[in-house]
Amino acid sequence: MNAPTARLPRPPRGVRREQLSDEVAARLRADIMTGVLRPGTFIRLDETAAALGVSITPVREALRTLRGEGMVQLEPHRGHVVVPLTRADVEDIFWLQATIARELAATATERITTDEIDELDRLNDELEATVTRHDIAEIAAAEFAFHRAFNRSTGRIKLAWFLLHVARYLPGQIYAGDPQWGGSAVAIHRELIAALRRRDVDTAVALTAGEFTDGAQRLIARLDETGLWG
Repeated sequence: MNAPTARLPRPPRGVRREQLSDEVAARLRADIMTGVLRPGTFIRLDETAAALGVSITPVREALRTLRGEGMVQLEPHRGHVVVPLTRADVEDIFWLQATIARELAATATERITTDEIDELDRLNDELEATVTRHDIAEIAAAEFAFHRAFNRSTGRIKLAWFLLHVARYLPGQIYAGDPQWGGSAVAIHRELIAALRRRDVDTAVALTAGEFTDGAQRLIARLDETGLWG
């Protein structure tokens, strides 16, 4: 097995088992989406638990989650194996995200308040600061905070929830680790904020969709480089 590349941060005392299972699932999902765990790889409970610094239980529960998502399958007497990830799979994931995000962007442009736009401005400044510090974890968290505030401004909580769950397949760390992506994200956010202030729906929708198009292209290029589809 190609074990995950790093241990999970030590969880605080009293952390819920479900939360730890979610963190393991997120790590394995990201490793599958970026080609670290390649199709046909068997994910061994004991090896994965040791690599991530957790017990076997959250790994078992995480694999059950990933099996429900179609990312791994259970082969009798052999264990869990990573299923093939095609270029069309990646394109479909980003298409679904972009479709939902366009609808949210149109609504946000019409409903967002001045105070909420000012908050997006502040969050984008925080993102810019994290990009300057080159802290990958901080960049990913700041980008997430910006889009969460943007989506919440729509008032369409269920639709935003669907986008959040599809976004689980977006391996944010590979984008946060790219200095060019960070600078581009800050610049696009500035354009988006300007479009929101002038209630320019078409521009806000186009900028939002463009982020997902760019994300798909970057991930597909990375997977091409790893020879995943060679």
